[in-house]
Amino acid sequence: MNIRKQTFGVLSSGKKVRLYTLKAGGLSLSISTLGATWTSLRVPSRRTGTQDVLLGYSTLAPYASPKNYLGVTIGRFGNRIGGAQFTLNGKTYHLYKNDGDNSLHGGRRGFDKLLWKAEPYEEKDGVFVRFELDSPDGDEGYPGNLKAVVCYGLTKSRELIADYQARVDAESPVNLTNHAYFNLAGEGRGDILDHEVQIHGSSYVEVDAGLIPTGKLIPVAGGPFDFTAPKPIGRDFAGYDHCFVLDGGPTGPHEPGKLRPCAGVFEPKSGRTMRVLTTQPGVQFYTGNFLDALVGKEGSLYNRHDGFCLETQHLPDSPNRPEFPSCIFGPGRDYHERAIFSFDW
Repeated sequence: MNIRKQTFGVLSSGKKVRLYTLKAGGLSLSISTLGATWTSLRVPSRRTGTQDVLLGYSTLAPYASPKNYLGVTIGRFGNRIGGAQFTLNGKTYHLYKNDGDNSLHGGRRGFDKLLWKAEPYEEKDGVFVRFELDSPDGDEGYPGNLKAVVCYGLTKSRELIADYQARVDAESPVNLTNHAYFNLAGEGRGDILDHEVQIHGSSYVEVDAGLIPTGKLIPVAGGPFDFTAPKPIGRDFAGYDHCFVLDGGPTGPHEPGKLRPCAGVFEPKSGRTMRVLTTQPGVQFYTGNFLDALVGKEGSLYNRHDGFCLETQHLPDSPNRPEFPSCIFGPGRDYHERAIFSFDW
């Protein structure tokens, strides 16, 4: 196990961006302090050797002018908030409209566009980087002074750990996640439609034409959204961008803070597998529908369906949906969620 730190580049403000590379369990993960971004994840394969399985860029410049949120940490609120507003304790808060009439992934200058403080550390079973960010009251329209602490790391057991914490001094929506795009065959090696996916969710959130929840949870059984048993992504439908409501597992319904199975992915050419556990109530399954001739690492060209996302999170538009699990945190209720991505080959 080891940790390496280097300079990734310099922003127009003159501030340096650092890149940390962690190695453990046969995996290698690189993370930038700009947006606490996963820039690279190298995973072995007995069939095809070691490849980078994350879509991204080789240099800092494209991350400084971000598009498609490749590998970034999202906040204050991952996913969409309808009408770019919500009402809390009788007051209506107006957010920046950066997705039609809606607010997406924290607004105009969300956590993905900010420089995080970082400190590497080592534990008995792994290597990690602790990222910290302060978001002042009124930031992007959200109430309360918030401190976010996100720890990413690798363990000897071939796991990528993502631990999200936040404390805010006034009630506010909080929903942190990472927007990594995976291709388990290797980035730049074609589409992901033959990846076999299983999602441990028996319903998904119905959305309207603007991808805002209608309030209905639709059972997946027997339809194109049924991933309760593994199947290729492209078998029934390709353009997924939907939040699945995760089941509680054999012990019963979802319990906040309880780690449980979320998803599994198998890539047939390389033989790589990825399993995801989370404490979150939902996971946004996105199949790169808006990728369009995006120039990535070492000249790779990313087109539609060349990567997929499994964004563990609270359900979209939760601030406006009291029937959904509460995403309101503040004094007396700190935010703490966790996700584990485990790999085999």
